[in-house]
Amino acid sequence: MDHEYNLSYITLTGHVEVEKYRYVYFLIMLITYILIICCNSTIVCLIFLHKNLHEPMYMFIAALLWNSILFSTTIYPKLLIDFLSEIQVITYSACLFQFFLFYSLGASEFLLLAAMSYDRYVSICKPLQYITIMTQTTVTVVLVLSWLLPVCLILVLVILSADMKLCEFTLKGIFCNNSVYQLTCVNSKVRSIFGAVTFSNIVVFPLLFIIFTYSKIFIISFQSSSEVRKKAAQTCLPHLLVLVGCTCLCVFDVSIPRLETELPKLARLIMTLQVVSYHPLFNPIIYGLKMTEISKHLKRLFCPSRMG
Repeated sequence: MDHEYNLSYITLTGHVEVEKYRYVYFLIMLITYILIICCNSTIVCLIFLHKNLHEPMYMFIAALLWNSILFSTTIYPKLLIDFLSEIQVITYSACLFQFFLFYSLGASEFLLLAAMSYDRYVSICKPLQYITIMTQTTVTVVLVLSWLLPVCLILVLVILSADMKLCEFTLKGIFCNNSVYQLTCVNSKVRSIFGAVTFSNIVVFPLLFIIFTYSKIFIISFQSSSEVRKKAAQTCLPHLLVLVGCTCLCVFDVSIPRLETELPKLARLIMTLQVVSYHPLFNPIIYGLKMTEISKHLKRLFCPSRMG
């Protein structure tokens, strides 16, 4: 009976003193999850309700913030259940499904940021061609590809992992990330090679593209008038802040399984919680404060008397 149980379930061992602080953990993460949903959905609704925000740049922002809600929803409900449970377990199939959603949506973030950098590049470097290049069809195709490409690539990784024999049944984490690879008895070369190709396509290449486009933007801006420099700073700074945050958290996520023998359990927990809390929570704050038009609508919504 125990043997069958072990074959079916993975034990999550990344929690720290969950028996003692389960209600504290639950309350903090519930509040964080509610804030993520409320903050992100508020700006998404504002963008869709106001016609002056129906531009490609704001459509990409809305997609990015909606992606943050979906990303958080793959992690938080299971976390909240685990905090209130006596044992923290997950079936291997559910673990792979969480892995699939986590990395599909995480990769979409980089592709959406790459799309936003291209939008800013066309707007600042080729303003006369902006209307003809960034059409509604172009925006729709880019948005679909930003979600579809990671889904297809990560799905292959999941399929390659699904039938592999497990030798470990404890995961040193609080949800299923790339640590799941350490559960299998042997490391598949095909999976490793395809994983490297996938990582290059959905993280490395988008990052290089973003660096290229922003380099061109900065060069053009410094050669142009102060008005162009101001426009570039106002619209590009929020994207760069989000990109830096996203890249740092990606590095954290890749590093955690490799440092798990060197890092104390509490340090691993803190790093993991940053991956799932910091980015989705601060994205709407950055865009709400730094994007002038969004900021105006937020002020009208929450401080109508002052705007009047």
